[in-house]
Order: sequence, then structure tokens, then C-alpha cells
Amino acid sequence: MAALSIQERKRLRQIGHALNPVVMLGGQGLTENVVEETNRALNDHELIKVKIAGEDREARVAAMNEIAQVTGAEIVQTIGKIVLLYKKAAKQNPKLSNLVRHANLSS
Repeated sequence: MAALSIQERKRLRQIGHALNPVVMLGGQGLTENVVEETNRALNDHELIKVKIAGEDREARVAAMNEIAQVTGAEIVQTIGKIVLLYKKAAKQNPKLSNLVRHANLSS
């Protein structure tokens, strides 16, 4: 997968700003259910926020990288305990895709 351009990242961050986390990663780490839920959310919405619990910063960063790697998503931005993930859907759903719903944002 080609890396996102600065322009694309900026646009994704703008869209992501209005989003709420749809997946919460708890203390039990990256379980199969969390991976399934994240994949489902990425397929539906393309751009999602994941909140990672825990006070250990290094563990959170490791979890963020792991979830991106396992799902094949790209990390657009991380702020504290929140990671913004992007993965282009094979078949975009205009009703669910955050990219389509927020396409009216200034490009």
C-alpha cells in the first residue's frame, strides 16, 4: 500500500476530527473479537478512531502499531490514547463511509 500524501493525511485528519472512537481496546490487549470489530468498522467506514486504554505509553503505541498491521490499515494520526486508522474499502458504502459522508468538507 502506498503511503498517504501530506494532502491526503490532512484531509483524513479533518474528517477524523469529528469522529468518535468506534472500537475500544481494553486491558486484555488485541483479541480476535477486537480485530474482527476493527476490520468490520474499517470496511464500513474506511476511516475510524480506536481508543486504547492503559497508562503505559509504550504499550499503547505498540498496540496501535499492531492493530494497524493486523488489519492492514494505515495510521493517519495518533493523539494520546486515540489512533485514527484509514483503510480504503474494496467496495465503498456511501451510506456508511466517513469519507463519503464528509466529502463536502473543503478539499
